[in-house]
Amino acid sequence: MIPESPIDHRSGPLAMLLQLSELLPANYAEYRPLVADGLSFFLQRLSPLRQQAIVAAQLALPGTASREQRVLGLFRLCPTLHKLGQVVAHDRRLSIDLRQRLQELETLAATDSLAAVRPLLDREVGRVAGLQVGRRTLAEGSVAVVVPFVWRQAKDTAPQRGVFKVLRPGVQDRLEEELAIWPALGTFLEERCACHGLPVLDYGNTLETVARLLANEVRLDQEQAHLRQAADLYARSPDILIPRLLPFCTPFVTAMERVDGCKVTHQDLPAGEMRRRADRLIRALLAQPFWGSHEAGAMFHADPHAGNLLATPDGRLAIIDWALTTRLTKPQCEAVVQLVLGAVTLNERRVCGALSALGQPLDEARVQGAVSEAIRQVRCGRFPGFDWMTSLMDKLASTSAVRFPEEVALFRKALLTLSGVVADVSEQKAMDGVLVRHGAAQFLRGLLWRPWTWADSRAVGAHLSTADLVGLWADLPATTLRFWTGDRGAGLTAH
Repeated sequence: MIPESPIDHRSGPLAMLLQLSELLPANYAEYRPLVADGLSFFLQRLSPLRQQAIVAAQLALPGTASREQRVLGLFRLCPTLHKLGQVVAHDRRLSIDLRQRLQELETLAATDSLAAVRPLLDREVGRVAGLQVGRRTLAEGSVAVVVPFVWRQAKDTAPQRGVFKVLRPGVQDRLEEELAIWPALGTFLEERCACHGLPVLDYGNTLETVARLLANEVRLDQEQAHLRQAADLYARSPDILIPRLLPFCTPFVTAMERVDGCKVTHQDLPAGEMRRRADRLIRALLAQPFWGSHEAGAMFHADPHAGNLLATPDGRLAIIDWALTTRLTKPQCEAVVQLVLGAVTLNERRVCGALSALGQPLDEARVQGAVSEAIRQVRCGRFPGFDWMTSLMDKLASTSAVRFPEEVALFRKALLTLSGVVADVSEQKAMDGVLVRHGAAQFLRGLLWRPWTWADSRAVGAHLSTADLVGLWADLPATTLRFWTGDRGAGLTAH
């Protein structure tokens, strides 16, 4: 028997929100009580004023409001939940109705008036010759509001259209209040897992890591640095647009060019054009930074929901929000390639070695079991691409078999978000195909330089050394043996 939760779900006006756990897909039905517990824990630790605002928003909805509408109303008032909704808005394990509601969080009509943010603009930007600020806010996100402006630098120059990105009034306090709850929420969920007879997963470490990362959402000065780095990264990609910063940025205000376009998921073109749009999306956000990384590592956009990705009228991809990024080191990129090569050659030892390079193994037996199952899937025909890799890493992380560092955890989250967005752009475009094609091109470009590099150097050619290639060739007989002997040959290696 499951003991009673320490939180009374039947008392208080917040009880109506606990039914939102029923929106979990049927195959996750056993987790619905845990989600209700977690939501109650979170909401009851908010300040009374925050609780009153949340309840008032729910009571303002019509009595016929759907659960999806109530989720949207709740998430809009909680920046951490707002961000969570954006992350899973294209996750196809959720119902289409819920996904469509959550996708509204990606681009919201502004509710904060210009009067609420004008004092901040006046203080930070001051009076600028030729600058005309719009009369109303343009849009809002989880933490920021966008204000349009026109700037004429000189009388004989054309006016420039731009936007100010400023923090929503009070959002820093709300975010800090919520993030302070998350570590305790993780511990609470682990305790409730045991009560509900569910696997005890590493919620504590996961939520604490995400909380630290979300704290960067309000660091506009940091986002400005990311925008400059992104402009350098895509400088030779004419079909990728990174908004240009304008000269009156401050640590609390970002001023940049205004970009016109629709969300990349908007089905406004024939199927063939949508496939090319999806291809451009994968190349820009995954293949280009991964394969093009050098000793400095690879910078990835860590929040690639559709609201941050616009298709411009001239066919370019505009990536407009750079608050969250993650960076994989060169050795981590090499470890990803080694992990996939281990799967291709059915070499469990190579896969385990790559995982050790990506994170800290905490339970060798669980790691070995998960790797054996993942290799069995490859032997049965599953392609060992990024979807296969992230499934394996998610299983290892959720069962506390491996603890991955923050940058790898954020990379996994970004892949989850991106894969859902790509599927909504074009179901006929697979991420792995684009990655393999660009990886092969990078490998071929590196052939010219291989004779002049050390045999063990992975500095050129798709994170592979000449020694790796020779080893793969020498490993062919063992790979064949592992394939035909199945589990009996799982431990064979050629190292």
